[in-house]
Amino acid sequence: MIAPDATNERNDRDIRVACGIAWWKRKRIAQFLGDGQARLLFSDDAHQAVAAAGDGAIAVWPSRTPAGLEELAGDRLVRIEDGFIRSIGLGADLHPPLSIVVDRSGIYYDPSRPSDLETILEDGVFSPGMRARAEALTEMIVLRGISKYESQVPSAARIARAKRTILVAGQVEDDLSVRSGGAGVAGNLELLRRARAAEPDAHILFKPHPDVDAGHRRGHVPDAALHQYADEIVRRESMPSLLARVDGVHVLTSLTGFEALLRGLDVTVHGQPFYAGWGLTRDLAPPVVRRTRNLSLAELVAGTLILYPRYLDPVTERPCPPETLLQRFAEGWKPRLTWLIRLRRLEGRIARLFGTVSR
Repeated sequence: MIAPDATNERNDRDIRVACGIAWWKRKRIAQFLGDGQARLLFSDDAHQAVAAAGDGAIAVWPSRTPAGLEELAGDRLVRIEDGFIRSIGLGADLHPPLSIVVDRSGIYYDPSRPSDLETILEDGVFSPGMRARAEALTEMIVLRGISKYESQVPSAARIARAKRTILVAGQVEDDLSVRSGGAGVAGNLELLRRARAAEPDAHILFKPHPDVDAGHRRGHVPDAALHQYADEIVRRESMPSLLARVDGVHVLTSLTGFEALLRGLDVTVHGQPFYAGWGLTRDLAPPVVRRTRNLSLAELVAGTLILYPRYLDPVTERPCPPETLLQRFAEGWKPRLTWLIRLRRLEGRIARLFGTVSR
Protein backbone atom coordinates (compact mmCIF):
# COMPACT_ATOMS: atom_id res chain seq x y z
CA MET A 1 0.00 0.00 0.00
CA ILE A 2 1.20 3.51 -0.78
CA ALA A 3 0.66 6.64 1.27
CA PRO A 4 -0.06 9.29 -1.37
CA ASP A 5 -0.50 12.09 1.13
CA ALA A 6 2.95 11.60 2.63
CA THR A 7 4.59 13.44 -0.27
CA ASN A 8 3.42 14.91 -3.51
CA GLU A 9 6.79 15.87 -4.94
CA ARG A 10 6.81 16.10 -8.74
CA ASN A 11 10.08 15.29 -10.48
CA ASP A 12 10.02 15.62 -14.26
CA ARG A 13 13.73 16.21 -14.76
CA ASP A 14 14.04 13.02 -16.80
CA ILE A 15 11.56 14.32 -19.44
CA ARG A 16 13.75 15.64 -22.24
CA VAL A 17 11.35 15.78 -25.20
CA ALA A 18 7.63 16.48 -25.66
CA CYS A 19 5.76 15.18 -28.72
CA GLY A 20 2.39 15.97 -30.23
CA ILE A 21 2.07 19.33 -28.49
CA ALA A 22 0.15 21.94 -30.47
CA TRP A 23 2.27 25.03 -31.03
CA TRP A 24 -0.12 27.33 -29.16
CA LYS A 25 0.31 25.46 -25.87
CA ARG A 26 4.01 24.62 -25.98
CA LYS A 27 4.98 27.49 -23.72
CA ARG A 28 2.45 26.31 -21.11
CA ILE A 29 3.62 22.70 -21.28
CA ALA A 30 7.21 23.86 -20.85
CA GLN A 31 6.09 25.73 -17.71
CA PHE A 32 4.62 22.52 -16.31
CA LEU A 33 7.44 20.16 -17.26
CA GLY A 34 10.53 22.39 -17.32
CA ASP A 35 12.78 22.45 -14.25
CA GLY A 36 14.61 25.67 -15.10
CA GLN A 37 17.83 23.82 -15.88
CA ALA A 38 17.29 22.29 -19.31
CA ARG A 39 15.23 23.39 -22.28
CA LEU A 40 12.38 21.03 -23.19
CA LEU A 41 12.64 19.99 -26.84
CA PHE A 42 9.45 19.75 -28.86
CA SER A 43 9.31 17.33 -31.78
CA ASP A 44 6.64 15.65 -33.90
CA ASP A 45 9.02 13.08 -35.39
CA ALA A 46 9.35 9.79 -33.51
CA HIS A 47 12.95 9.01 -34.53
CA GLN A 48 14.13 12.55 -33.78
CA ALA A 49 12.41 12.51 -30.39
CA VAL A 50 13.93 9.20 -29.31
CA ALA A 51 17.41 10.25 -30.44
CA ALA A 52 17.17 13.61 -28.68
CA ALA A 53 15.86 12.09 -25.44
CA GLY A 54 18.85 9.78 -25.02
CA ASP A 55 18.16 7.78 -21.89
CA GLY A 56 15.52 10.29 -20.74
CA ALA A 57 11.73 10.17 -20.92
CA ILE A 58 9.49 11.44 -23.71
CA ALA A 59 6.18 13.14 -22.95
CA VAL A 60 3.40 12.81 -25.51
CA TRP A 61 -0.12 14.14 -26.01
CA PRO A 62 -1.88 10.80 -26.73
CA SER A 63 -4.26 12.01 -29.44
CA ARG A 64 -1.30 13.43 -31.40
CA THR A 65 1.21 10.60 -30.94
CA PRO A 66 3.67 10.52 -33.89
CA ALA A 67 3.66 7.29 -35.88
CA GLY A 68 6.02 4.69 -34.40
CA LEU A 69 6.73 6.57 -31.17
CA GLU A 70 5.18 4.01 -28.81
CA GLU A 71 7.28 1.19 -30.26
CA LEU A 72 10.50 3.23 -30.31
CA ALA A 73 10.12 4.82 -26.86
CA GLY A 74 8.78 1.80 -24.95
CA ASP A 75 8.51 2.36 -21.22
CA ARG A 76 10.17 5.79 -21.52
CA LEU A 77 6.89 7.22 -22.83
CA VAL A 78 5.00 9.53 -20.44
CA ARG A 79 1.45 10.57 -21.37
CA ILE A 80 0.15 14.05 -20.63
CA GLU A 81 -3.39 15.40 -20.89
CA ASP A 82 -5.57 18.27 -19.72
CA GLY A 83 -6.47 18.25 -16.04
CA PHE A 84 -10.00 18.07 -14.69
CA ILE A 85 -10.15 21.76 -13.76
CA ARG A 86 -8.58 22.99 -16.94
CA SER A 87 -9.17 26.66 -17.62
CA ILE A 88 -11.64 29.46 -18.13
CA GLY A 89 -12.42 28.86 -21.80
CA LEU A 90 -12.31 25.91 -24.18
CA GLY A 91 -9.18 24.15 -25.28
CA ALA A 92 -10.75 24.01 -28.73
CA ASP A 93 -10.76 27.83 -28.66
CA LEU A 94 -6.97 27.66 -28.01
CA HIS A 95 -6.99 28.56 -24.33
CA PRO A 96 -3.84 26.91 -22.85
CA PRO A 97 -4.45 24.60 -19.88
CA LEU A 98 -3.89 25.65 -16.28
CA SER A 99 -3.87 22.02 -15.19
CA ILE A 100 -2.44 18.86 -16.72
CA VAL A 101 -1.91 15.24 -15.72
CA VAL A 102 1.38 13.45 -16.24
CA ASP A 103 0.95 9.68 -16.26
CA ARG A 104 3.87 7.25 -16.38
CA SER A 105 1.91 4.00 -16.57
CA GLY A 106 -1.10 4.71 -18.79
CA ILE A 107 -3.67 7.48 -18.96
CA TYR A 108 -6.77 7.94 -16.82
CA TYR A 109 -9.37 7.54 -19.60
CA ASP A 110 -8.03 4.24 -20.99
CA PRO A 111 -9.48 1.36 -18.91
CA SER A 112 -7.57 -1.29 -20.90
CA ARG A 113 -4.53 -0.87 -18.63
CA PRO A 114 -3.71 0.67 -15.26
CA SER A 115 -3.00 4.39 -14.98
CA ASP A 116 -1.28 6.34 -12.23
CA LEU A 117 -4.70 7.62 -11.17
CA GLU A 118 -6.17 4.13 -10.96
CA THR A 119 -3.20 3.01 -8.85
CA ILE A 120 -3.69 5.94 -6.49
CA LEU A 121 -7.38 5.13 -6.11
CA GLU A 122 -6.93 1.36 -5.79
CA ASP A 123 -3.90 1.30 -3.48
CA GLY A 124 -3.81 4.69 -1.80
CA VAL A 125 -3.99 5.24 1.96
CA PHE A 126 -5.83 8.53 2.50
CA SER A 127 -5.22 10.21 5.84
CA PRO A 128 -8.00 12.04 7.73
CA GLY A 129 -6.26 15.31 6.84
CA MET A 130 -6.25 14.50 3.13
CA ARG A 131 -9.93 13.51 3.23
CA ALA A 132 -10.80 16.74 5.04
CA ARG A 133 -8.89 18.74 2.45
CA ALA A 134 -10.80 16.94 -0.32
CA GLU A 135 -14.12 17.70 1.37
CA ALA A 136 -13.22 21.40 1.60
CA LEU A 137 -12.16 21.40 -2.04
CA THR A 138 -15.46 19.80 -3.05
CA GLU A 139 -17.41 22.44 -1.14
CA MET A 140 -15.42 25.21 -2.83
CA ILE A 141 -16.09 23.74 -6.30
CA VAL A 142 -19.83 23.39 -5.72
CA LEU A 143 -20.39 26.77 -4.07
CA ARG A 144 -18.37 28.67 -6.67
CA GLY A 145 -19.75 26.79 -9.64
CA ILE A 146 -16.44 25.52 -10.97
CA SER A 147 -16.27 22.95 -13.74
CA LYS A 148 -13.63 21.95 -16.30
CA TYR A 149 -13.97 25.02 -18.54
CA GLU A 150 -15.74 27.62 -16.44
CA SER A 151 -16.33 29.27 -13.09
CA GLN A 152 -19.80 30.65 -12.56
CA VAL A 153 -21.94 30.65 -9.43
CA PRO A 154 -24.98 28.48 -10.22
CA SER A 155 -28.15 30.42 -10.95
CA ALA A 156 -31.37 29.61 -9.15
CA ALA A 157 -33.68 27.11 -10.81
CA ARG A 158 -36.27 28.85 -12.96
CA ILE A 159 -39.14 26.64 -11.81
CA ALA A 160 -39.51 23.86 -9.27
CA ARG A 161 -39.08 20.35 -10.66
CA ALA A 162 -42.41 18.59 -11.12
CA LYS A 163 -40.85 15.21 -11.95
CA ARG A 164 -37.50 13.46 -11.95
CA THR A 165 -35.13 15.45 -14.16
CA ILE A 166 -32.11 13.91 -15.86
CA LEU A 167 -29.20 15.50 -17.70
CA VAL A 168 -27.54 13.60 -20.53
CA ALA A 169 -24.10 14.98 -21.38
CA GLY A 170 -23.04 14.90 -25.02
CA GLN A 171 -19.43 14.16 -25.92
CA VAL A 172 -16.92 14.48 -28.72
CA GLU A 173 -17.56 11.22 -30.53
CA ASP A 174 -13.98 10.62 -31.71
CA ASP A 175 -12.41 11.65 -28.39
CA LEU A 176 -9.91 9.11 -27.04
CA SER A 177 -11.92 8.72 -23.82
CA VAL A 178 -14.94 7.64 -25.88
CA ARG A 179 -12.92 5.36 -28.14
CA SER A 180 -11.10 3.79 -25.17
CA GLY A 181 -13.83 3.66 -22.54
CA GLY A 182 -17.09 3.98 -24.46
CA ALA A 183 -17.94 0.26 -24.08
CA GLY A 184 -19.33 0.11 -27.61
CA VAL A 185 -21.99 2.81 -27.25
CA ALA A 186 -22.44 4.27 -30.73
CA GLY A 187 -22.35 8.02 -30.16
CA ASN A 188 -24.46 10.75 -28.60
CA LEU A 189 -27.81 9.75 -30.05
CA GLU A 190 -27.37 6.17 -28.86
CA LEU A 191 -26.45 7.40 -25.36
CA LEU A 192 -29.57 9.55 -25.30
CA ARG A 193 -31.72 6.64 -26.50
CA ARG A 194 -30.31 4.41 -23.75
CA ALA A 195 -30.99 7.10 -21.12
CA ARG A 196 -34.62 7.37 -22.26
CA ALA A 197 -35.01 3.59 -22.14
CA ALA A 198 -33.63 3.55 -18.58
CA GLU A 199 -35.70 6.57 -17.46
CA PRO A 200 -38.95 6.44 -19.50
CA ASP A 201 -40.86 8.82 -17.24
CA ALA A 202 -38.11 11.36 -16.57
CA HIS A 203 -37.81 14.88 -17.94
CA ILE A 204 -34.57 14.60 -19.93
CA LEU A 205 -32.22 17.45 -20.77
CA PHE A 206 -29.47 17.02 -23.36
CA LYS A 207 -26.43 19.30 -23.41
CA PRO A 208 -24.19 19.07 -26.47
CA HIS A 209 -20.47 19.09 -25.79
CA PRO A 210 -19.20 22.69 -26.06
CA ASP A 211 -16.39 21.78 -28.49
CA VAL A 212 -18.95 20.06 -30.75
CA ASP A 213 -21.36 22.97 -30.51
CA ALA A 214 -18.52 25.38 -31.29
CA GLY A 215 -17.97 23.55 -34.59
CA HIS A 216 -14.52 22.25 -33.66
CA ARG A 217 -15.13 18.54 -33.00
CA ARG A 218 -17.24 15.61 -34.18
CA GLY A 219 -20.49 14.48 -32.58
CA HIS A 220 -23.17 16.85 -33.88
CA VAL A 221 -26.70 15.43 -33.93
CA PRO A 222 -29.57 17.41 -35.52
CA ASP A 223 -32.01 18.81 -32.99
CA ALA A 224 -34.91 16.94 -34.61
CA ALA A 225 -33.19 13.62 -33.91
CA LEU A 226 -32.33 14.63 -30.33
CA HIS A 227 -35.96 15.54 -29.65
CA GLN A 228 -36.96 11.92 -30.24
CA TYR A 229 -35.63 11.22 -26.75
CA ALA A 230 -34.90 14.56 -25.05
CA ASP A 231 -37.48 16.99 -23.67
CA GLU A 232 -35.04 19.92 -23.78
CA ILE A 233 -31.78 20.72 -25.54
CA VAL A 234 -29.72 23.13 -23.46
CA ARG A 235 -26.77 25.03 -24.87
CA ARG A 236 -26.20 28.35 -23.14
CA GLU A 237 -26.78 27.34 -19.53
CA SER A 238 -23.58 26.66 -17.61
CA MET A 239 -22.87 23.16 -16.40
CA PRO A 240 -22.85 24.16 -12.70
CA SER A 241 -26.34 25.71 -13.08
CA LEU A 242 -27.62 22.68 -14.98
CA LEU A 243 -26.36 20.31 -12.31
CA ALA A 244 -28.09 22.43 -9.68
CA ARG A 245 -31.50 21.75 -11.25
CA VAL A 246 -31.40 18.02 -12.01
CA ASP A 247 -31.75 14.85 -9.95
CA GLY A 248 -29.20 12.80 -11.83
CA VAL A 249 -27.08 12.42 -14.94
CA HIS A 250 -26.47 9.80 -17.61
CA VAL A 251 -22.99 9.84 -19.11
CA LEU A 252 -20.72 7.77 -21.30
CA THR A 253 -17.24 8.79 -20.12
CA SER A 254 -17.89 12.52 -19.62
CA LEU A 255 -16.33 14.44 -16.73
CA THR A 256 -19.89 15.63 -16.09
CA GLY A 257 -20.42 12.37 -14.20
CA PHE A 258 -17.58 13.21 -11.81
CA GLU A 259 -18.84 16.78 -11.40
CA ALA A 260 -22.31 15.41 -10.63
CA LEU A 261 -20.88 13.14 -7.92
CA LEU A 262 -19.37 16.22 -6.25
CA ARG A 263 -22.89 17.63 -6.04
CA GLY A 264 -24.46 14.50 -4.57
CA LEU A 265 -26.43 13.54 -7.69
CA ASP A 266 -27.32 10.10 -9.05
CA VAL A 267 -24.80 9.13 -11.72
CA THR A 268 -25.56 6.43 -14.28
CA VAL A 269 -22.55 5.47 -16.37
CA HIS A 270 -22.81 3.73 -19.76
CA GLY A 271 -19.05 3.56 -20.36
CA GLN A 272 -15.94 2.99 -18.24
CA PRO A 273 -14.63 6.38 -17.05
CA PHE A 274 -12.03 6.74 -14.31
CA TYR A 275 -14.66 7.44 -11.62
CA ALA A 276 -16.73 4.29 -12.32
CA GLY A 277 -16.25 1.01 -10.50
CA TRP A 278 -15.55 2.43 -7.04
CA GLY A 279 -19.04 2.01 -5.59
CA LEU A 280 -20.21 5.59 -6.20
CA THR A 281 -21.96 5.22 -9.56
CA ARG A 282 -24.56 3.01 -11.25
CA ASP A 283 -22.44 1.19 -13.81
CA LEU A 284 -24.09 -0.33 -16.90
CA ALA A 285 -20.90 -1.27 -18.77
CA PRO A 286 -18.75 -4.33 -17.98
CA PRO A 287 -16.64 -3.70 -14.85
CA VAL A 288 -12.96 -2.86 -14.88
CA VAL A 289 -11.79 -5.88 -12.89
CA ARG A 290 -8.74 -4.15 -11.42
CA ARG A 291 -11.01 -1.77 -9.50
CA THR A 292 -11.87 -3.79 -6.42
CA ARG A 293 -12.22 -1.09 -3.80
CA ASN A 294 -15.19 0.94 -2.56
CA LEU A 295 -14.15 4.56 -2.15
CA SER A 296 -15.72 7.45 -0.32
CA LEU A 297 -16.35 10.58 -2.36
CA ALA A 298 -13.59 12.37 -0.40
CA GLU A 299 -11.09 9.66 -1.36
CA LEU A 300 -12.09 9.86 -5.03
CA VAL A 301 -11.69 13.64 -4.95
CA ALA A 302 -8.35 13.45 -3.15
CA GLY A 303 -6.92 11.13 -5.77
CA THR A 304 -8.47 12.84 -8.77
CA LEU A 305 -8.06 16.53 -7.96
CA ILE A 306 -5.22 16.73 -5.44
CA LEU A 307 -2.76 13.89 -5.97
CA TYR A 308 -2.94 13.13 -9.69
CA PRO A 309 -2.94 16.48 -11.57
CA ARG A 310 -0.65 19.46 -11.38
CA TYR A 311 -1.73 23.09 -11.51
CA LEU A 312 -0.33 26.46 -12.55
CA ASP A 313 -1.17 29.79 -10.93
CA PRO A 314 -2.33 32.04 -13.82
CA VAL A 315 -1.05 35.14 -12.02
CA THR A 316 2.46 34.04 -10.99
CA GLU A 317 2.75 31.30 -13.65
CA ARG A 318 4.24 29.03 -10.99
CA PRO A 319 3.10 25.57 -9.80
CA CYS A 320 0.35 25.75 -7.21
CA PRO A 321 -2.15 23.55 -5.35
CA PRO A 322 -5.71 23.28 -6.71
CA GLU A 323 -7.03 25.60 -4.00
CA THR A 324 -4.93 28.48 -5.37
CA LEU A 325 -6.26 28.05 -8.90
CA LEU A 326 -9.85 27.90 -7.65
CA GLN A 327 -9.27 31.03 -5.60
CA ARG A 328 -8.04 32.86 -8.70
CA PHE A 329 -11.22 31.86 -10.52
CA ALA A 330 -13.33 33.00 -7.55
CA GLU A 331 -11.55 36.37 -7.56
CA GLY A 332 -12.61 36.87 -11.15
CA TRP A 333 -9.42 36.10 -13.03
CA LYS A 334 -10.11 35.78 -16.77
CA PRO A 335 -7.76 34.89 -19.62
CA ARG A 336 -6.80 37.56 -22.11
CA LEU A 337 -8.88 37.40 -25.29
CA THR A 338 -6.17 37.19 -27.94
CA TRP A 339 -6.50 37.61 -31.71
CA LEU A 340 -5.83 33.88 -32.01
CA ILE A 341 -8.79 32.99 -29.82
CA ARG A 342 -11.02 35.40 -31.74
CA LEU A 343 -9.92 33.84 -35.03
CA ARG A 344 -10.54 30.33 -33.72
CA ARG A 345 -14.06 31.25 -32.64
CA LEU A 346 -14.78 32.70 -36.07
CA GLU A 347 -13.46 29.50 -37.65
CA GLY A 348 -15.88 27.48 -35.50
CA ARG A 349 -18.84 29.64 -36.50
CA ILE A 350 -18.00 29.19 -40.18
CA ALA A 351 -17.64 25.42 -39.67
CA ARG A 352 -21.09 25.23 -38.05
CA LEU A 353 -22.59 27.27 -40.87
CA PHE A 354 -21.31 24.85 -43.51
CA GLY A 355 -21.76 21.68 -41.44
CA THR A 356 -18.05 20.87 -41.22
CA VAL A 357 -15.56 20.44 -38.37
CA SER A 358 -12.82 23.04 -37.93
CA ARG A 359 -10.32 20.79 -36.20
